[in-house]
Amino acid sequence: MQHTPISITGLASISPLGSNRNAILKAYLDNKHYFTKRENTWVGELDKNTLQKIEDLKTESNKYKPLDNSVLFSILSSRNAIKEANWLTNSNFGVNIGSSRGATALFENHHEAFLQNNKAETLASPTTTLGNISSWVAHDLQTSGPEISHSITCSTALHALLNGIVWLKSGLTTQFLIGGTEAPLTPFTIAQMQALKIYAQDLKTEYPCKALDFNKTKNSMILSEASASLCLESGLQKNRLAQIIGIGYATEILQHHVSLSSTGDCFKKSMQMALEQANLDTVDIIVTHTPGTIKGDKSEYNAIKDTFKKIPFLTNNKWKIGHSLGASGVLSLEMAILMLTEQTTFSIPYYNQDQPKTIHTIMVNAVGFGGNAVSVIIKE
Repeated sequence: MQHTPISITGLASISPLGSNRNAILKAYLDNKHYFTKRENTWVGELDKNTLQKIEDLKTESNKYKPLDNSVLFSILSSRNAIKEANWLTNSNFGVNIGSSRGATALFENHHEAFLQNNKAETLASPTTTLGNISSWVAHDLQTSGPEISHSITCSTALHALLNGIVWLKSGLTTQFLIGGTEAPLTPFTIAQMQALKIYAQDLKTEYPCKALDFNKTKNSMILSEASASLCLESGLQKNRLAQIIGIGYATEILQHHVSLSSTGDCFKKSMQMALEQANLDTVDIIVTHTPGTIKGDKSEYNAIKDTFKKIPFLTNNKWKIGHSLGASGVLSLEMAILMLTEQTTFSIPYYNQDQPKTIHTIMVNAVGFGGNAVSVIIKE
């Protein structure tokens, strides 16, 4: 496949940090977390202003009222992303928005109604199928390009990035909108994570999620609702926020349903592939996946130690906003782009390390249940 430079020209997100770029940057520069307690459980909720924007979106059309929040989140972040990229609606860009769980709350509501009445509601299927995320985004933006939705658990968003890059390199399109979205704050979804014994339990600690804390004795993952969308274009665009110079991916052989080797084999392979493609032997910063679990954090760290002669500056946003599952990869990429453009680091208050002398290249990692890792390297 021919070598084609890939530019990131637009980026937008909604998360507990908000939906405004300046507010998000300000939040990353403080030492606070953005979790709230819901029925004695830590969660990462959208801020009130963003939630109001979602309610306003529902009133734009009767078609939007029955949609799941995961779809509405993605419509909002995608609108903002193409606005920054100066893309026109009613054009020919592709769309690949993924989600780990899809229409979580809506499906649970439809299923509960079915159990009570033994009948399914008319819109139960079309509004809960995974494919309706990208199709509704494409409908809202009136694009005539290809539409793809997929789920590869927590690496979903970065797999969407891989798909977009392949479409661009194929020459079939010159613009591709990618991203991930998640609305997982439902009792059943939280109960699933608690059943796996990976959810945060300490309600009095200063930092409820201890991602990248290798001395923790308890798992501390916290679920978060979020959506992030990113505009990719072929060539070195003048308005680019960053350039993608390396991608890598790998999957481990499953030992059990949530397996990830203690040595992080899939991470080692994906990071090495990305480094080779970028013609680098190191990067200035790594935005890690580290979800705040004991084994997951150590596995990725072990892979980093085995891959780099000197460990780069490590950072993460899950200690601050939690794990948004299928959306998390592009949220990490947004964090990386902000560090590049602002030429500053976003440190973790309980993780001490030397600051990088320069910031030219940043790697972003993601992995999901089943050991499917993706690594992406961007430069300024």
